[in-house]
Amino acid sequence: MKIELIKAEVSDAPSILAMQKESFMPLLVKYQDIQTNPANETLEQVLTRITMSGSFFYKIVKGQKMVGAIRVKYGGENRFWISPIFVDPQFQGLGIAKEAMKLVEEQHAEAHVWELATILEEEATCRFYEKLGYQSTGVTQSLNSNATLGYFNKIAKDAD
Repeated sequence: MKIELIKAEVSDAPSILAMQKESFMPLLVKYQDIQTNPANETLEQVLTRITMSGSFFYKIVKGQKMVGAIRVKYGGENRFWISPIFVDPQFQGLGIAKEAMKLVEEQHAEAHVWELATILEEEATCRFYEKLGYQSTGVTQSLNSNATLGYFNKIAKDAD
């Protein structure tokens, strides 16, 4: 799957938010994780993530079309946090997220540790991250009676 990551600009925020809402709405409906689900974010929150220092928000582009987005946040000590990553529902299942994860790791080769969190009840999503080399840290957070957030990390191959 040939995609590229293009740094998001302020003018991209409304399109990113719309796609983010569409991508995460099924999980919001299923788990009712009102406080944490990206479908509930505001334009101001997306704008903050695009403009904040140490935050790298990329559009995932196939051809000339944005098909998703991924945000990476520098957490100090060569640690990077991924949140969110999403692909337009029309383009899911084509390997786009896998390729985006690979590209973001290449673009931030200085990373020693990659971190993320996902809903543990979404077993296919957990397997997806595990296939990419992420391992559960064992740390969990109950979001509500329907959903538990699980934390994952990946030690970069070139880390000391």
